[in-house]
Amino acid sequence: MLATEPPTQWFPCPHCRVPVPVVVPRDPPPLYTWEVLPGLYPALPRPRVPKWRVRRAAAVALVVVAVVAAGLTAGLAYAAWYANQPATFTVNGTVFHASGGTDVPLAGAVVTLTNDVNQSTSQTTGFDGSFSFTGVREGGVALNVTATGYAPVTVWTFASLVYAAPTTGLGIVLTPGSAANGSTVTLSPFPDLEQFLASVGAGAVLLGIVALVAGFAAVVTLRSDRPAVGVVGGAAGLLAPLALVYLSLATALPLVMEVTAVTAGAGAFVLAMRVVQIAQTGPAPDPD
Repeated sequence: MLATEPPTQWFPCPHCRVPVPVVVPRDPPPLYTWEVLPGLYPALPRPRVPKWRVRRAAAVALVVVAVVAAGLTAGLAYAAWYANQPATFTVNGTVFHASGGTDVPLAGAVVTLTNDVNQSTSQTTGFDGSFSFTGVREGGVALNVTATGYAPVTVWTFASLVYAAPTTGLGIVLTPGSAANGSTVTLSPFPDLEQFLASVGAGAVLLGIVALVAGFAAVVTLRSDRPAVGVVGGAAGLLAPLALVYLSLATALPLVMEVTAVTAGAGAFVLAMRVVQIAQTGPAPDPD
């Protein structure tokens, strides 16, 4: 109901001093019906979260991340155990020296092999410049090649049942010089078996954490719509390959890296979906 009309008041005119009626100013009349009847129109609805199928897609992707990461964790644990099993390998190759722009086999070069437990054995190359060591135990292998009038070369490689850097058919080229200008060639990022096992074990632990985080995020996403939890789970899956690269396992275990790409793809999908949802609807609503 509209307010009653205010009473008329009389005031003298400032020019002629004759009393004139004056109406006290009041608010302008309402322009719309809902100003008079405030309950005519309902309040604006709250922003809606994505439909159930979107949440389900995020949960499925998180389950994929968790399952793949758990499988890789078990695979790396087995690889660490298998790499520690006793085995013997062959290390061979040829020593060359530059002559007239071409590499020529060098006879009389001394090749010294040192294994993980600091056991050394030496050979002298024959007329064809070849050398061959048999019964080499697993782990890091250092080949120190020296010859009179040439700069020494040290080659680091690695032999294992799980991962083997180049150990056969090696070609080592010596250049004229002395011990002061020797060089080192690294064929493996792991200098010994202990560091390889440490990297594999760390990779298994990190992937196990990714599996736990993604699994928890999947359960929470299925029970209630919590975009922030999905962001954490998706980021864990996306960063899993980077952790393995940091641990130098990309070269040693390329198959693991290829499978980890699945976790990265699923994690990126969930991360992008939940970030967009947060940007559109803000924080998560109250639980259902």
